[in-house]
Amino acid sequence: MVFHLGSMLEAVKYLSTSDHASVVSITIFVTLLCACIVIGHLLEESPWMNESITALIIGIGTGVLILVISGGKSSHLLVFSEDLFFIYLLPPIIFNAGFQVKKKQFFRNFMTIMLFGAFGTLISFTIISIGAIAIFKQMGLNLVIGDYLAIGAIFAATDSVCTLQVLNQDETPLLYSLVFGEGVVNDATSVVLFNAIQDFDLSNLNSAAALQLIGNFVYLFISSTVLGVVAGLLSAYVIKKLYFGRHSTDREVAIMMLMAYLSYMLAELFYLSGILTVFFCGIVMSHYTWHNVTENSRVTTKHTFAALSFVAETFIFLYVGMDALDIEKWRVVSDSPKTSIQVSGILLGLVLVGRACFVFPLSFLSNLTKKSPYEKIDFKQQVTIWWAGLMRGAVSMALAYNQFTRAGHTQLRGNAYLITSTITVVLFSTMVFGLITKPLVRFLMPSSKQLNRYLSSEPVTPKSFTVPLLGDGQDSESDLGHASETHDNVRSILRPHSLRMLFQTPTRTVHSYWRKFDDSFMRPVFGGRGFVPYVAGSPTEQSVHQWEDDAKN
Repeated sequence: MVFHLGSMLEAVKYLSTSDHASVVSITIFVTLLCACIVIGHLLEESPWMNESITALIIGIGTGVLILVISGGKSSHLLVFSEDLFFIYLLPPIIFNAGFQVKKKQFFRNFMTIMLFGAFGTLISFTIISIGAIAIFKQMGLNLVIGDYLAIGAIFAATDSVCTLQVLNQDETPLLYSLVFGEGVVNDATSVVLFNAIQDFDLSNLNSAAALQLIGNFVYLFISSTVLGVVAGLLSAYVIKKLYFGRHSTDREVAIMMLMAYLSYMLAELFYLSGILTVFFCGIVMSHYTWHNVTENSRVTTKHTFAALSFVAETFIFLYVGMDALDIEKWRVVSDSPKTSIQVSGILLGLVLVGRACFVFPLSFLSNLTKKSPYEKIDFKQQVTIWWAGLMRGAVSMALAYNQFTRAGHTQLRGNAYLITSTITVVLFSTMVFGLITKPLVRFLMPSSKQLNRYLSSEPVTPKSFTVPLLGDGQDSESDLGHASETHDNVRSILRPHSLRMLFQTPTRTVHSYWRKFDDSFMRPVFGGRGFVPYVAGSPTEQSVHQWEDDAKN
């Protein structure tokens, strides 16, 4: 009895100490997040810095401080977890990107985005894998075929999070839609490829296995997209029919957030791509669900989703900065730093070559399908797209940890080289390429006013949450000033009347038919702009009356 009591007391003491250590770590980490936000705000006008680089630098500085205090034993507060990244941090980032994205710009360039994001990623994956096999075998790294293919998938994944902070949706709408859209599809493709490599029997590679891999990717892409659309439509229908706002706007906000997260978890449950699912769920919810809630809920959800995404992004880069100095990873390769530097340089070179091998050729193919010179991707834009996609981030880190470590550590020299090299490539590409991207865009691209005039015929600022009820042909607040002058003429020009128009202007023609279908069938069922629930005494009624008065005036 005494023995058991003593053991219990020791266990309680250990748990208390462990809990206190966790509280200390979380307190310091939250303080660092606050510091990142404050310093990022102070550096907002800097032509070089952005939030991701700021968080990385603070993370590295904190890692150095912890390393000194602990006597070289540790450099981080939290242990990296793939579940933490894929289950908690990535969903709000991707969902908010879909929720905020300019839908017309995105779908206008959808084929180009798919060309870059899917086919381009496969090209990059192939080049990086072949290059790794050819070079690393000569260096004597003890790797198997599965490791080489995993390297291709790991470093084919661009960092859409950092890219979003580099480019501005208002200043460069075409570039933003292309780079961001490619980034989302690229992440999904890379993760699918990585999982397929782990599931396949690589000892029996043949044409049938390759076709099975391609079929699996197509199935995952279509299934994930359909699941995201269904989840978004379900949320719109539920909120439209039940109209929670008549009693509580809190319930509206809660059900939107929970159903958005549910779409991601359902995709993971059915072994689909959660990235694609939650992205298209965000697009559908912004088109239907968001217009079915009260005005207060619209403003709340808009800023809540953006805030969650921002905190998750900052958290990721802060941790990557601290984890870069983890002494356990570097100790295995400490006796041969030259080899580690060589591996990092080779991987970075393969990333540069792999991306160039699909951006410029596929841009040429895309331009062949565009008749208007303003819709074509010129050379300066191609260089910007190539450069902006060179950054690697947390997706590459998470996949590398999955492939080359066990519980975040490894004692195998070849695996240690690849882990430390992945960290080096992520830090170098994010900080160096990230620092150069802002001035590079300003040097290569015209001013924002010129860009808006000839790159986009659509409104460029998604501020419709300040004008809750817009006309069918209007997308944002910026439409209100010139809609009465140009809207009727534009619609009369773009409305198709023949099959010939479909082949001459396929994007605009399909969009026109979609608008008719959307207004006639989808919006009456699922709600959306112009079909907002009307409840007496609700904020919706006030916004309706306000809009009607403005329209009369």
